[in-house]
Amino acid sequence: MIVKIIKIFLCSICFFVILILSLFGYRDKPLEELKAKYAPSPSTFISVNGMDVHFRDEGDAPDSIPIVLIHGTAASLHTFNDWAAQLKQDYRVVRMDLPAYGLTGPFPDRDYSIDNYVDFIADFLDSLEINKCVLGGNSLGGGIAWNFTSKYPEMVDKLILIDASGYPSEAKSVPLAFRIAQIPLVKNIFTFITPRFVVKASVENVYADKTKISEALVDRYFELALRKGNRQAFIDKFEAQTDLIAHNNIKLIDQRTLILWGEKDLLIPVEEAYKFHRDLPNDTLVILSNVGHVPMEESPNQSLEAVLSFLKKR
Repeated sequence: MIVKIIKIFLCSICFFVILILSLFGYRDKPLEELKAKYAPSPSTFISVNGMDVHFRDEGDAPDSIPIVLIHGTAASLHTFNDWAAQLKQDYRVVRMDLPAYGLTGPFPDRDYSIDNYVDFIADFLDSLEINKCVLGGNSLGGGIAWNFTSKYPEMVDKLILIDASGYPSEAKSVPLAFRIAQIPLVKNIFTFITPRFVVKASVENVYADKTKISEALVDRYFELALRKGNRQAFIDKFEAQTDLIAHNNIKLIDQRTLILWGEKDLLIPVEEAYKFHRDLPNDTLVILSNVGHVPMEESPNQSLEAVLSFLKKR
């Protein structure tokens, strides 16, 4: 009787596993398939530190001070599509998929520290022969941007921080995918069982207005997550050690800075914007009402208006 019960239990477990795999198990998407969909012209690739980095370089190429834009965790260069479409009319605009995300793929050494990202940006800009730029970043990208400015001040003309990471803080709400990536055992399963609804819920978490989230937008986040190596890299990124005192360097940055923040950001709450405003000696603070964590994507026209005004100031 006991043996029969054990057999039934094991069969039930196997059935459950098979069901989960059939419903939510996804193989990596072929890179060429993803390139065909998400890397049309003007996308191109450049070799940096052993990685084939996906980037776009648009607008006035002779411009000596290009605008370089860095996306956040789990995003890609596409998050700046609307900004780039307008900015390229008057500026040279450069953006890339950070290692671990989009079409670039993971760091070969799996080192996702901010320092390694900063050095990556330096090598990427060197590869494009960019010696000075206006540097902007959202979330993780914002954290990379101000750390880069601290380390390479001579390379940054102006700084744009969009809901940037930086200070030790507590989120009011964390995207579901971020939470899963930090749960022991479960996070390892996440590398091959990746439900689309988890991605959708995570995108919804960073938007204030959920009606602006299209199925195509969710598909982009979801499908790029299936690029070979990205799911493991997503988990590795959350295991990287955080420098808890690096924010002390923020007050040493003297570049003119735009601090742009969504009032309804639940991941990096608007209170953090005021910390940057307090510590940066030469800043402009703009809070966007009824906007969440990714203003350039959720409210591109409203957020870009502040950027254009900032860029025109001497």
